[in-house]
Amino acid sequence: MAGFVGQFPFQMDEKGRVSLPAEFRRKTDNPRFVLIQWEPTHLTLFPESAWEEVQERLLEKRRATRDAAHVLRALTSRAAEVEPDKQGRILIPGHLRDRAKLEGTALLVGALDRIEIWNPEAFADLYPDDPGSDEAKAEITHEIFG
Repeated sequence: MAGFVGQFPFQMDEKGRVSLPAEFRRKTDNPRFVLIQWEPTHLTLFPESAWEEVQERLLEKRRATRDAAHVLRALTSRAAEVEPDKQGRILIPGHLRDRAKLEGTALLVGALDRIEIWNPEAFADLYPDDPGSDEAKAEITHEIFG
């Protein structure tokens, strides 16, 4: 099965809901997701099956490393379980919208096993149109596609 790919700008409504692209909804066998911010630039929406894998890694890390419990607690305390409504919209809680600087338009980006939700300007600043624009990126893209 193909993963999540592409980017889709969607207007958030006044309640902080944003539509999931139909292409993304078709690629999930379960409508439940976990929404979390683990990088400062954006939010990540994990389908339930992908979240189960992440959760296992988090638990392994917590068991293996004493200080990992603090990191795990900080991450999961700000996460939210979300499920699209009948119109295919998910609610992005206010604290997560604030942390990711989302207002107005949200950019939903397919990242294979997950969906990222970006402020469109932040995404454009970090990712210019040419993914192979410097030597390190060119090397990585050649290793993958070459």
